[in-house]
Formats: sequence, structure tokens, C-alpha cells
Amino acid sequence: MPHRSLVSHGDPPQYFTFRSLTAFGVPHATTTRHFDGTTSFAERGVPFRAEAVDLLRPAGLDVGRVAYARQVHGAGTARAGALGGFAGTADVLVTTEPGVPLAIFTADCLAVTLYDPGAPALVVAHLGWRGTVRGATAATVAALEGAGGRAQEAIATIGPSIGPCCYEVDGPVITELSAAHIGLWQPWVVPAGPGKWMLDLWTANEDLLVRAGVERSRIENPRLCTACNPHLLYSYRKRVLGRLATVAALP
Repeated sequence: MPHRSLVSHGDPPQYFTFRSLTAFGVPHATTTRHFDGTTSFAERGVPFRAEAVDLLRPAGLDVGRVAYARQVHGAGTARAGALGGFAGTADVLVTTEPGVPLAIFTADCLAVTLYDPGAPALVVAHLGWRGTVRGATAATVAALEGAGGRAQEAIATIGPSIGPCCYEVDGPVITELSAAHIGLWQPWVVPAGPGKWMLDLWTANEDLLVRAGVERSRIENPRLCTACNPHLLYSYRKRVLGRLATVAALP
């Protein structure tokens, strides 16, 4: 499961879907540069333009009810209500309300979706290196369990994000990472010269999900690097600026 390919929709692709979530009937999408329905980081208010309603309807998503948050690279959690809308400041969104889409926005960071079909409960989370250091991965699993879900029964997906091939970090990042994850962090980094390391946020967050109770075989990560694919995806590191949206709703 970790290396399954995403399913593309449109030519060129406007969004992708995950095979594991589709198998459980979860409406979802993770958008590309070719999706015209998101607003820019500079724009205020609702993060989707009016045309997103039609663009994401085939995915089973009603973005007129979308729940979203002010993301701050932390581990805060917010619960979406039946009407969706702005959920406050958080990097982890959770719902038990069928049909209410949760949206997370990224441009190199990981977008993690966690779903327990037996609860049902759904979480989407925004995870960069700061969130990884600050406990957002564990908070994602805790949010699912707090909503009645079970980590060991959950399906997890990791959206397109910067890979270890391209994610160079410096000493201060390594200092924080090593302090936050004592005894765990070493396999996640490779030296890349004086004061530089390549950081594998994919493996780091897979390991942390497993440590929090998720079965490794139930994590779907296509390992699609944003920085390697600037023609298809936005990447902050590559200065290809914009917002990739990961949106999911309970069936």
C-alpha cells in the first residue's frame, strides 16, 4: 500500500484520489497546479473560488460546506461542525459529520488524511517539519481516537509533498528534531555537507503514525515529491507558489 500510485482526474490532472480511501467510499481529492478553484495565500476569506463547487462535485465533495482553519505549523486541533466554515486556528481538523469536507492547504508540507470506517471518524492534518517536531502527528491520531475512531483500524494517506531527495535543512532544524524525537530521528536524515542534512518527512511521519497505533500496512504514501514536479504541483522550495488542497469528507 505505501507505494500505490495516485489516480489522476483530468488531462492535465486537476486532482488526484487515493485508492485506499476510494475503496471505502470516502469522497476526497488532492489538487494540482491545474486546479483553478483555490484562492491564493494572499487572498482573504473562503479558500475556494465559486468554480471549485463544480470542479470537485465529481469527487463527491460539496465545498460549499467546507471546513478549514488558519494553519500555523502547530499541533492544535479543531472540530468541524455540521455547517463547516472557518474552524479557527489549527493544523488538525476532525469531524464525525457526514458530508462536511475538511480542507488542508500545502505547498511542500504533508497533508495527512486519517479515516476509521468503523467509527466513522475523519481527520485531515497539515504536517511540516515544525508540526512533526511539535507533535502534530500524534495529535492527528489523538483527534481520531477522541472522535471515537481506532488507530489500528484507520486508513492513512499522505499527499504530494517534498521528499528526502529535495528537502535540505540546517542545524537548528536538526536540533529541534533530535530533541523532540530522541532515539527515533536518526534514520530520517542524511548528511548533505557542512551544516546541511536531507530530511525525510515521509518516513518520519509514517514512523510516528505507527508509533501512535496506525498499522504500517494501512498507510498509503505515493511518495510524489512537490519539488521534483513543479510542472504539476506547487512547491514553496521551488518558488512555485500557490496552494494544493487536500479535501475529504465522511461518506
